[in-house]
Amino acid sequence: MARPRRSEDTRRLLVEEGAAGFLTSGYHGTGIKQILDRVGVPKGSFYNYFDSKESFGRAIIEHHSLCVQRNLTEAFADAPDPVSGLRAFFGRLMDDFVASDFTGGCLIANLGGELEGSELLRESLSKAWAAWRDRIAEQLAQGQRLGMIRADIEAGELADLLLESWEGAVIRMKIDRTLDPLRKCLDRLLGDYFLP
Repeated sequence: MARPRRSEDTRRLLVEEGAAGFLTSGYHGTGIKQILDRVGVPKGSFYNYFDSKESFGRAIIEHHSLCVQRNLTEAFADAPDPVSGLRAFFGRLMDDFVASDFTGGCLIANLGGELEGSELLRESLSKAWAAWRDRIAEQLAQGQRLGMIRADIEAGELADLLLESWEGAVIRMKIDRTLDPLRKCLDRLLGDYFLP
């Protein structure tokens, strides 16, 4: 029997709803049935779109990574310089955290702490993290060429420090329900340690 024709719109809706579920309830806390019900897809139709929950998770991580890349591009395009672009990008994330009442956090980091047993998802998370890190490193390298960022430390290493510090600050933000840890992270790194 031939599989029914898949709708790319339905697949996209499943991925978007899944991303929201994973962000609020985690991978293990989000049931496929609840996602299907929210999108209005019959339970038996899930396998028309994904081979498994793991492949669904991979699609969600890839979707999230593309959203991050799009947000980076938009923030950098409108900025007068690399440091302003970085601040704009992280500022947009802070706006999102306020809008969600300090819940959720970062999907990549949340899933990274939860999915230790899945090599497929670990590889997807690693690829998403590397794409994010590389775009930040490009901005920092441009800042180095312009004399805005210290050049005695490689831009990739500075990007690692920035993102790893940011993720720690996101945890503190969620605990204390305030943007102060995020602001301190950016001010201490972009406004101090990273300066030439």
